[in-house]
Amino acid sequence: MSAVFKFADVQGNIVRGYRRKPRVRHLVLEITDRIAARRWLAASASGGEDVPRIATGDWKALEPVTCFNIGLTYEGLRALGTPDSSLETFPIEFVQGMNARALKLGDVGESAPETWPAPFNDPKRIHIVATIYAHEIAQLNQVQHQALADGKALRLLGAPPDGCSFAHDLVHFGYRDNIMQPRLEGVHDADRYADGQPRAPLGTVLLGYSTNFEGLMWRVPEPERLGHNGTFNAFRVLKQDVAGFEAYLDTAAQDLLGQATIAELLPLGPDAIGKGLSPHAALREVVAANMCGRWRRNGTPLALSPDTPNPSPAVDLAKFDYVGDSRCPYGAHIRRCNPRGGHIVQRVANNSRRLVRRGVPYGPSYDPAQPRDPNQAEQERGLLGNFIGASLGAQFEAMSCDWLNLGLQDPRITGSNDPIAGTNDPLSSWFDLPLKSGNTIRLRGLPRFVQTRGGAYTFLPSLEAIRFLGSLKN
Repeated sequence: MSAVFKFADVQGNIVRGYRRKPRVRHLVLEITDRIAARRWLAASASGGEDVPRIATGDWKALEPVTCFNIGLTYEGLRALGTPDSSLETFPIEFVQGMNARALKLGDVGESAPETWPAPFNDPKRIHIVATIYAHEIAQLNQVQHQALADGKALRLLGAPPDGCSFAHDLVHFGYRDNIMQPRLEGVHDADRYADGQPRAPLGTVLLGYSTNFEGLMWRVPEPERLGHNGTFNAFRVLKQDVAGFEAYLDTAAQDLLGQATIAELLPLGPDAIGKGLSPHAALREVVAANMCGRWRRNGTPLALSPDTPNPSPAVDLAKFDYVGDSRCPYGAHIRRCNPRGGHIVQRVANNSRRLVRRGVPYGPSYDPAQPRDPNQAEQERGLLGNFIGASLGAQFEAMSCDWLNLGLQDPRITGSNDPIAGTNDPLSSWFDLPLKSGNTIRLRGLPRFVQTRGGAYTFLPSLEAIRFLGSLKN
């Protein structure tokens, strides 16, 4: 671990998952009084009764009851009076903001920024995204009230729906989440968090440290007091069409039932997928597992168990790779996002685009047994996503564009989009489902299941940087 790395200087949501705090609220804030906002920041870094204290990565033996963290947009830094000489040292993608990078991210059509509801339709006014993590709604309300109590420094522009974790780490499409995060050098115990992947250098998620690229460090915004131990976050509100996803599984399974290769798709029979399942129900789960790269509900990776979600003996959900004749599809969601050690065209990029992901569902869970219930159809549901890395361009944007929506990592999937999160169009979309024989079946007609409803690029400053911003005088 670097001698200058200090847990107490890093915001806690970067290095900790807050998994014991299931509720999340994001406050989208505008700075209305520069001087008061600076005082607010200074107080948030040092702690006081008037402003929530920023949660750091240093908990020692006492975990906070609630956690409060902030991200600043480029416009927010400007509103605080950050000197131009400092603003000029930030990367161009952050300066332009998420709205201006829409084509790169696949935010087109119904996901285009012009369709985003308030407050995300006016990005120039979005200065701070403050996030509250708690056990209970009453705690979220209390921290929000404390953050806005002075009525002068900040204006609440709005907030997306609260997020709340589901039991067993499940998310709306039925998959298990929170299985994998990068294990950072000097942060995570290698024995406790062994996962078979190379440990990520601190520079993967923090500015001022070495990266995966030999001899390369991402530029630290100046002065060093402002940039060091900070990072960037792509905050995204992602609406998920769960009913459409379940309907597509129905259609795909019905199409597969009529093909002679069903024995290859269910070599162990439907009961190996789930006791008492019909062939159609079992094939639905086969399609879902191949689209993701993991079986639904328990997260068993196809790379280790392609024919059943319940192998005996059980497998480690984290320790696997894509080597040889892996039956995990080249186009599966988790393989696109993180090719691990598998062979890809951009060989040097294998471990360069890893991100810390903090995602929490919003909206009620969907009951596929009641697809015609109008109360279900009217409820919006999705994911509040935070994608944290030291370079928005080389990590989040490159993954979103090159891997999820172009498939440039392998010529066998180039021209296709991620089957779950990609910008699919039913008229042109396709996904190849591998068979045991080595052949594939091409599924077509995938609609877009995930629609962007808002977001912002933010800088997650260190505690020292927050004090620096709070001390500005101009």
